[in-house]
Amino acid sequence: MMTFAIFGAAGATGLKTVRQALSRGHRVIAIELEDDPSLAALDGVELRTADVMNDDLGPVLDGADAVISCLGVGGKVSTLLDPPPLYSKGAGRIVEGMKSVGLTRLVVMSATFVGAKDRGPVWFRFPAMAALDRVLDDMTEMEHLLRATDGIDWTAVRPGWLMEGDLTADYHVQADVIPEGHIRTRMADVAHFMLELAEGTGWVRQTPALSRKEHESATSFDKVVADMVA
Repeated sequence: MMTFAIFGAAGATGLKTVRQALSRGHRVIAIELEDDPSLAALDGVELRTADVMNDDLGPVLDGADAVISCLGVGGKVSTLLDPPPLYSKGAGRIVEGMKSVGLTRLVVMSATFVGAKDRGPVWFRFPAMAALDRVLDDMTEMEHLLRATDGIDWTAVRPGWLMEGDLTADYHVQADVIPEGHIRTRMADVAHFMLELAEGTGWVRQTPALSRKEHESATSFDKVVADMVA
């Protein structure tokens, strides 16, 4: 049994990561900006509150064996056009907190589009990349910060366009970018992969990309656009 400190634990991917960690027999320190009764009610979860952008994070990381960041800025258009530096500044604060309590293993969420903006059909690329331009810049800055950091065994996971769906665990993983012809990655599969990484030492100081060839209904124009504005 391990104890994972999970940032963004109440988010779409974060909550899946929390539940899967518990199902694997681990304990979770769920870190959110505010109290979340749904997290506190889960057996095996200790809820701790912190502002990742400003607080000293050492105290909320005390007692963890590894750290998983599922932080994300959300999909509101106003936020995407002018996002806070949640990925870069947040990662910097997490690293500082980890070092203060002697933690070394860190798994964070990035995106395959940091490495390549030419994945998916043309109708998908233009609106998605335009909407995410500033967010991707901040993810890039986060990865640069991690590469320049000593003493932290980090992995930046790069999924494709996220989607709901049951855990499959048969996703494809390769270095840096998802394969040509792939667009989507299930959040449940991201959670699974991040936990696999946090439990061990795979892909240390690397940027593995994961995706899955989904049914055409999940990658249709209408479905992807609907998820983009959800």
